[in-house]
Amino acid sequence: MAVSPQLPHPADAAALVASGRRVFEIERDALGAVAERLGEAFSQACQLVLQSKGRVVATGMGKSGHVARKIAATLASTGTPAFYVHPGEAGHGDLGMITEADVVLALSYSGESDELLMLLPVLKRQGNRLIAMTGRPQSSLASAADVHLDVSVPAEACPLALAPTSSTTASLAMGDALAVALLDARGFTADDFARSHPAGSLGRRLLLHITDVMHSGDELPRVDVGASLSEALVEMSRKRLGMTAVVDADNHLIGLFTDGDLRRALDTDLDVRSARIADVMTRGPRTIGADQLAAEAAQLMEAHKINGLMVVDGDGHLVGALNIHDLLRARVV
Repeated sequence: MAVSPQLPHPADAAALVASGRRVFEIERDALGAVAERLGEAFSQACQLVLQSKGRVVATGMGKSGHVARKIAATLASTGTPAFYVHPGEAGHGDLGMITEADVVLALSYSGESDELLMLLPVLKRQGNRLIAMTGRPQSSLASAADVHLDVSVPAEACPLALAPTSSTTASLAMGDALAVALLDARGFTADDFARSHPAGSLGRRLLLHITDVMHSGDELPRVDVGASLSEALVEMSRKRLGMTAVVDADNHLIGLFTDGDLRRALDTDLDVRSARIADVMTRGPRTIGADQLAAEAAQLMEAHKINGLMVVDGDGHLVGALNIHDLLRARVV
């Protein structure tokens, strides 16, 4: 008969929470220690990057490699072109990705990673400037660097002092500090950030314009100001936006008729078959310009509790229409 595996004894809940909190405390103290040392070397590292005509090439082995990859991604998304190169692969051809104009950011807490040290002669010969991020200022990597960023920590959060914990947190924070300092120095804006994140919610809010989501041409519901209510209802049904614009002979927007207007009209003694659209439309409706952001349309609809907008040019000519469903499809709201 098979024997069921012995389950471990349930851990004490309070002990687990205490252990977790201890990690936060140790890493908090580690970050404070690194922050206190921030000074001239940090400024020099920023200046090297700002003066470079190339990119930042981040590299590192093991956990330092994971941190280097994240730092490269953060730099790239905040205005500093950067990418990650695996030091092991670099020695087998990927060094060709690094040009002489690039600044190399090398991470190794010990400062003695063989894979990184092997690259130094080639990088020096090529003329690359080197920023090292280590926990040992006297290490081989730190000594060879143009600038050394000291990320040494008082203690690892791992009780065995084996798994990189506080040290990787400190390195990650140093990378964030570099990215933000460079962002500030470059005058990087929210619009710049959106351009590198077009698929994100911020990108959609800051980059998507009314022209990208509006209906125009044959899809635009409109009737002449002299049309009947019946004609307007047919146009609304055909274009399926729940509204139609009312325009004059020069295509100037005169009014708007919506599903809501229809419901209000039916509450009266109005004869739908003989009524004219001019008698039941809403005059002077809310409008928006084609060059405005789609997010502005969402704000306007929310502020005035409406579900659709007509789009006009500077002279009041009708050029498009959109409703809340268009904004939802575009994931603006």
